Amino acid sequence: MELRPATMDDREAIREVARATWHDTYDELDVETIDETIDDWYGDETLKLALEQAGTAFLVAEKDGEVVGFTHGVVQNDEGDVLRMAVHPDHQGEGIGTELHERLREDLQDFNMERMRAIDLASNEVGQRFYEQQGFERTGEGEVEMGGEQRREVVYTLEL
Repeated sequence: MELRPATMDDREAIREVARATWHDTYDELDVETIDETIDDWYGDETLKLALEQAGTAFLVAEKDGEVVGFTHGVVQNDEGDVLRMAVHPDHQGEGIGTELHERLREDLQDFNMERMRAIDLASNEVGQRFYEQQGFERTGEGEVEMGGEQRREVVYTLEL
């Protein structure tokens, strides 16, 4: 497996991994909500801005030349946020998420990050276990609007 910085050439593969992961993970969301969210969060302009933003790391994991996972984080002041983390369902459990997380953390620490946060929907128990295994602690809750409804989120923090 190879980890490398994402490029605009990866945009279709990133959307494909995101869509497959969301459909597999978020049973409570209908197909339309997932597809609209993916189109919004991973559209060409949004990805272009994400790749160009200062203090950002956007990585893909490739296996046999195919993008099977990605992560995106950004640092502002001394706090880093994991904005996106996805591993295709066919490749979950292979350590790809852990490798992506470790590389993201290293890359963001280059921007003087002292703490890292991850926010996920409260329904994603697998994601919550993943962050806890990486040393994050649950530090809060919030809400996000998706598909015209408010959804509960969980905030995890890792002090470095």
